[in-house]
Amino acid sequence: MITLLLTAVAYLLGSIPFGVLAGYVFLRRDIRAGGSGHSGGTNTIRQAGWVAGVSVIVLDVAKGALAVWLAMAYGEPVWAPALAGGAVVAGHCWPVFAGFRGGMGLATAGGVLLIAYPLGFVGALGVLLAAAFVLRQPARSGIATALFGPPLIWLFSQSAQATAVAAAVGLVIAARALPDWNRKRKAVWDVESRK
Repeated sequence: MITLLLTAVAYLLGSIPFGVLAGYVFLRRDIRAGGSGHSGGTNTIRQAGWVAGVSVIVLDVAKGALAVWLAMAYGEPVWAPALAGGAVVAGHCWPVFAGFRGGMGLATAGGVLLIAYPLGFVGALGVLLAAAFVLRQPARSGIATALFGPPLIWLFSQSAQATAVAAAVGLVIAARALPDWNRKRKAVWDVESRK
């Protein structure tokens, strides 16, 4: 019962749409109305600038970290963190508080891994950067990281808990990125003029 409660709390934490809130604070409009149409930090940087975007990224990382910390502190050793990790990223991607239109979930997934297995966070970030350099397309880079992350975490940690968390997060990231598979790339630093 406590695991289900922690999973629900994780989803609700993930559903806090910091990008949408930042859009209204900095631009007085929904950030999803322009750019990629997502509510994450990258689209916030493009439209509202670096201060807004970095703030959103930090808050998105924090909600992922908090959800998994709660699950590790109060839930079942293996399943609660994995379910909470998947749920908080799903909440970010499909937020109940923002019409189920969210971001790609990478920052929130980073927060999950930062708590579940910090070395895994560093490794996943390295895989993501390498994939971005080679593939030059955000959705494909996210899917590559989602696929290669869990086996690498198992290889280095031999931890069922860390691997289960990475697998749960990876499944959500891959599912979210698939619709954007053919999206045209746009550089993060191409900040649109504010209206």
